[in-house]
Amino acid sequence: MQIQWFPGHMAKARREVTEKLKLIDIVFELTDARIPFSSRNPMIDEIISQKPRIVLLNKADMADPVKTEQWVEYYRKQNVTAIPINAQTGEGLKTLIAKSKELTKEKFDKMRAKGIIKPRAIRAMVVGIPNSGKSTLINKLAKRNIAKTGNTPGVTRQQQWIKVGKEIELLDTPGILWPKFEDQEVGYNLAVTGAIKDTILNLQDIAVFALRFLEKNYPEKLKERYDFESVPEEIVEMFDWIGTKRGCLTAGSEVDYDKTADVIIRDIRTLKLGRITFETPEQLENEE
Repeated sequence: MQIQWFPGHMAKARREVTEKLKLIDIVFELTDARIPFSSRNPMIDEIISQKPRIVLLNKADMADPVKTEQWVEYYRKQNVTAIPINAQTGEGLKTLIAKSKELTKEKFDKMRAKGIIKPRAIRAMVVGIPNSGKSTLINKLAKRNIAKTGNTPGVTRQQQWIKVGKEIELLDTPGILWPKFEDQEVGYNLAVTGAIKDTILNLQDIAVFALRFLEKNYPEKLKERYDFESVPEEIVEMFDWIGTKRGCLTAGSEVDYDKTADVIIRDIRTLKLGRITFETPEQLENEE
């Protein structure tokens, strides 16, 4: 399945981000801890250039904690700060603020030494792909509902400055997704975690991808959730078993594969199979 999705408003968002960058002291790059590589926009490196950056591994409560630590270490080796967070609960945000001050201290010290700055807040830009949790993060930092949120991609369309106490000013930006998925596994990872609208996808294909991944990487979780004694080799058998167990049947008592696919994907997104991470630094390094 070829997944491509690049609405016109995202091209505009890229231009706006580039234009606003000169006002920014630091960039908060929000990613999904379940897919830290796939949820990074490859255009971001080009756009933000040499600006200080903190990679935020959001939805860390949904990701495999062992693999999340592997990703933190991966970024550390690249001299990039990565912080696991939960934008909904605020977990990790104190670390974010403290690290922001640390990474911008040198710039502010130089500006004060030259006498060209009055006391002001750190200006941060929040960037990330759709449905990564940017608006949720901003609302939590601001301690009030300012940024519009939603559980589907494409909610934020306009940029806005938001004050976070006296220490930080945030620039929210529309989600940016790249125009083509060069690696189709990236597209599948984004689809199964909800970063792409389900209405434009073939959910059966996504469910097949998810089952094969779970079979290889989390077989015990798969067995436990769907009562497999042993995981069937044939994907149709898996669908038939799950569909029958979960009551996804047509009027003629045949398995409804569309409903079954929806159940599988929903189970993953609602943690019915536990905390899952779909990619590791080792996989990325092997591909490179």
